[in-house]
Amino acid sequence: MNSSDSLGLDLPAIRARFPALQRKVNGTPVVYLDGPGGSQTPAIVIEAVAEYLRSDNANMDGPFPTSVATGQLLHDAREAAADLLGSDTDEVIFGANTTTINFLLAHALARTLKRGDEIIVTQLDHDANVAPWLHVAGDHGLAVRTARLDPHATTLDLDHLEALVSSRTRVIACTLASNAVGSIPDPERVAAIAHAAGALMWVDAVHMAPHRRLNRAAMKADVLLTSAYKYFGPHLGVAALRRDLAQSLPADRVRPADEVPAGHRFETGTLCHEAIAGFLAAVEYLESLGAQAARRSERLDLAYARIEVHEAALTRRTLQRLAEIPGLALYGIADPERATQRTPTFCFNLDGWSAAKLSASLGERGLFTYPGNYYALGVMDALGLQKSGGAVRAGYLHYTTPEEADRLCDALTALARG
Repeated sequence: MNSSDSLGLDLPAIRARFPALQRKVNGTPVVYLDGPGGSQTPAIVIEAVAEYLRSDNANMDGPFPTSVATGQLLHDAREAAADLLGSDTDEVIFGANTTTINFLLAHALARTLKRGDEIIVTQLDHDANVAPWLHVAGDHGLAVRTARLDPHATTLDLDHLEALVSSRTRVIACTLASNAVGSIPDPERVAAIAHAAGALMWVDAVHMAPHRRLNRAAMKADVLLTSAYKYFGPHLGVAALRRDLAQSLPADRVRPADEVPAGHRFETGTLCHEAIAGFLAAVEYLESLGAQAARRSERLDLAYARIEVHEAALTRRTLQRLAEIPGLALYGIADPERATQRTPTFCFNLDGWSAAKLSASLGERGLFTYPGNYYALGVMDALGLQKSGGAVRAGYLHYTTPEEADRLCDALTALARG
């Protein structure tokens, strides 16, 4: 495999834009395999954050240049978010992080529900799309039902999810891709199940966002949640909430407050303007990967098409190699021919090693991975791994090279052979 992608991703040029990718450990170049926990940022994002603080730092609605510039930044960022998420600008919500946004929205929705109404969550999800529903259920007398993970297919059991639906189902909260094992459930079927029951489709797209093109409207999601730091931006929550739903939910706001557009009602207090400047730069970076197209949405379409092809090739290669390592247990879709049904996120254990010690040993070799459960409690419980310390997770992003993927496999092979 070559480090330049024949389908349009110039990896050397891309990697040169990320200062962190030049880091070394004990003289060895670092391989960032911790992307499922957070991506690295290109220089354009770092500079945008610094430049805002240096030149335009101000609050909104003032009749002076820095405040006017801040207002323009928010306007531009909302337009960029709308194109990125497949929504309208007034449906966009910026917040401290995705978990905070989701708790806020879940509490708002719960105030409109009746005792005995039901929420369906899944074992495939990050706890940020489970715990909010457990909390509001306790506060409001709601029932939470859990759609199980098929431990053999290592993906969501959609038949079980459908069987859980009743006349009292009000929300189906589901991930677009598992942050632990990478499995991608069928969003069209989830939407069909939810809407046939008159329920909301509440989508966690945090793990999917750096890997595949998102479109809230096209997938008929009512709520779509992302984290900018997973797709090359700063730590910031970015969500899209269907307009009429946003307008109907109760929102807690300070007084006095003028009428604001739908989703913006859930932006409490002053936003993190410098992070929003970085978010806008991150979208511009993604656009640059599809620069031949005319409109931003088309540039993002092309960029994500290229990302998907590159990552699928890396996934196929890695699955082939991991299958050859003695004593390695891979949790997730293992068939290289099904690479497009998962993200390049690999969850595994190795005989004779705890997850913590294996991850530490890889770290000493400059390979950055995570041990544990990564807040994917349902997945770890379903796989019987939670009590034993979970598993090691390694993930690729579009700046990962074939050589780096081979370094991971080489290191695991060496450790397996003792």
